[in-house]
Amino acid sequence: MSMTNVIDILLVAFVIYQFLMLVRGTRAAPMLVGVAAVALGFYLARIGELTTLSWLISTLLPYVVFALIVVFQSELRHALANLGSRLTLSRARSSESDAYDDIVLAANLFSQNQTGALIVIEREIGLRTYIESGVPLDARLSYDLLATIFRPSAPLHDGAVIVQKDRIAAAACFLPLSMNPVLSTQMGTRHRAGIGITEETDAIAVIVSEETGAISLAVAGNFERDLTVEQLRERLSTLLRRYVPPTTLPTPIVEEEAAEAERPAGYRNPDQSYTPGVDR
Repeated sequence: MSMTNVIDILLVAFVIYQFLMLVRGTRAAPMLVGVAAVALGFYLARIGELTTLSWLISTLLPYVVFALIVVFQSELRHALANLGSRLTLSRARSSESDAYDDIVLAANLFSQNQTGALIVIEREIGLRTYIESGVPLDARLSYDLLATIFRPSAPLHDGAVIVQKDRIAAAACFLPLSMNPVLSTQMGTRHRAGIGITEETDAIAVIVSEETGAISLAVAGNFERDLTVEQLRERLSTLLRRYVPPTTLPTPIVEEEAAEAERPAGYRNPDQSYTPGVDR
């Protein structure tokens, strides 16, 4: 075997490897299985001399090529963009540190203030299609940023936040709604969207109700509602197979405490039965 053949084999192997890495974790991966099945059927038809089947596949093959371009347009666009960024050495490596405890802190804040929120955590299957439907951020995941995004007066509070590792990929994203007839008819759009994204992908959705402040979790189309902050922390730790350390939850600031700080010394509150943080 000559050196030219060795280089040729290595280049082909490199191209195949890069292609597999490109589609790994995206919706294109299961589609490629279908393409491979069609190719295998065409090969078996040629070997087995199945004339009709071979003619049918040969006739449809040119149209299949154009169909694949349409189906994989998003992946092809990202592949060309990644190739250009690698050639210019402009792509930076993302940090591998875990910051999912900020999601727990943010969920606690939203629950106390009854602020609606929908946070989607990406796992193996990529969420590029849904990221492109929102406003790209590519910002480091933090409690302060989540609290800012879901502030009711903020322009990005409607829609979902998509988290990739320790970064917020996008906000105000549109998600598919679950059409499961078993779900309660009283369940709102936010909850149906959180369940819908977990039915199509392996993502995790953390949902906070705007009406009740209840914290819910959606995984694989299953819905867990009325979770405490500690239960949410444990579920995220289990699902992400990471240790999410217990976090000290911030003490909510109430108006009575602020007013008491402004009162003169020696003033005694006639209502001594009030407990901060508990609605009367």
